[in-house]
Amino acid sequence: MSREHRTVVVGVDGSTTSKVAVDLAVAEAGRRSARLLIVHAWPGSYRGRSRATGVHRAEAEGSRVLAAAAQHAAAADPTLVVETELRPGVPGEALAACAEGAGLLVVGHRDSQVSRADWGSTTSRLARLCPCPLLVHRGRAGLPGPVVVGVSGRPAEPALGYAFVQAALTGADLIAVHAWRQPPERRNRHPFPIGGADPRRRAMAESLAAALAEWSWRLPQVAVQSLLVPDVDARYTLQRASRRSRLLVAGAGGRGELTELIGASLDRAGGQHGVCPVLLVPPGWPVALPGSPRATAGRITG
Repeated sequence: MSREHRTVVVGVDGSTTSKVAVDLAVAEAGRRSARLLIVHAWPGSYRGRSRATGVHRAEAEGSRVLAAAAQHAAAADPTLVVETELRPGVPGEALAACAEGAGLLVVGHRDSQVSRADWGSTTSRLARLCPCPLLVHRGRAGLPGPVVVGVSGRPAEPALGYAFVQAALTGADLIAVHAWRQPPERRNRHPFPIGGADPRRRAMAESLAAALAEWSWRLPQVAVQSLLVPDVDARYTLQRASRRSRLLVAGAGGRGELTELIGASLDRAGGQHGVCPVLLVPPGWPVALPGSPRATAGRITG
């Protein structure tokens, strides 16, 4: 692992979610023996006690936000190397630039308008731009439960390898979910033909099983279950997974449909409170097996 990849970056904005994002980033940096870089983009959008107006006052307030976050991180883990950066620009773009070469970027979910079922503008932008894995805190972390990964069925999919390694490191079970798109002629019909097996579903199940088998051979200690659901049930499945899992993993990039569904899994009834973190893995991200310095087709070090 390069020196840059031994960096965990966390974005803070003075909101109530900043402290929990820092806590999560401290834990990740400690497990990786990494330095922690705390970043604030200014002029930002301050809320509550951190509200400020004017560019100069915003810069001063940003420095105060960084100092408080650094103090909190140092108190949580005195052994960490903690650095801060006050960076001008749009938060999503500024954080993506700071994460170039890093091993992980941690952000908190929006803490205003909790009834809105979406990522928020910064996280939505980072889901498209972030060059490294993006960990989004959504109100709950560190509780027992399986690791759930949304997969396309390709063996070299970085998100699948990342989820396997995370499950191995935490001793968790792994559930791989694949949502398949129904053909147009079946949009308003039962997702599976009654009285017989759908050959498309069978082919997708075989592809998913092959992808899981490759990683199961590398990490046989991980107990794996597969779940094949029609696209009409994908949102409901992710809502349940968000409340019963320790981590939800998905690939970033592509058409972004799964990423949008995960963001929308914050339903109006529950908001972001009590749902597990989401980790988005960019295409081509290398995955290192536990205890191995070499990277395979996909990388997480806990």
